[in-house]
Amino acid sequence: MDIKEIQSLIKFVAKSGASEVKLETDDIKITIRTGSASSGGETTYVQQIPMPAQQPMAQAPAAPAAPAPAAAEEAPKAEDDSKYITIKSPIIGTFYRKPSPDKPSFVEVGDTISQGDVLCVIEAMKLFNDIESEVSGKVVKVLVDDSSPVEFDQPLFLIDPS
Repeated sequence: MDIKEIQSLIKFVAKSGASEVKLETDDIKITIRTGSASSGGETTYVQQIPMPAQQPMAQAPAAPAAPAPAAAEEAPKAEDDSKYITIKSPIIGTFYRKPSPDKPSFVEVGDTISQGDVLCVIEAMKLFNDIESEVSGKVVKVLVDDSSPVEFDQPLFLIDPS
C-alpha cells in the first residue's frame, strides 16, 4: 500500500462519518480515528509489521541455543561488578577522557583516585564540564569511548573503593 492509497483512505473515512477504521494486511496495519467536535481532528496511526524470512526458520532452533550460554556468562559478570562503584554521567553531552587532544588522559585503568579528582570532561552546549570523582579508589574500567555521546545517568567508570 503506497502513500496515495493511504491518503485517499483517510479522505474516504473522514467523509463517511465513521469514528474509527482499522485495516490490517500481511505487511501493514492502519488505524484511522476521526475526532468529534470535542476532540478536534483526526488521528492516523501507520505501523509496519516485520515479515519473518522464510529460510531462517530452518535455522531457528540453533539460534536460541547460542544466546543461552551468553546469558549465563553475563550473570557472573554482573555479580563481579556489584562490588564496584559506578560513576555516572550527570549531564547529556560528549565524553572526553583528555583535557585537550595533545594532553594525556585524566585517568587510566589501574590509577588510584581520590575524592574530587577530575575523571573526564563532558561537553554540553559548547561548555566543558569537569566530572569529579565522588569516591576514592582504583579505576577498574572505563565504560565509554573517548569523544562519544553520553546520556544522563549513563555509567562512565567502575571504581573499586577497597
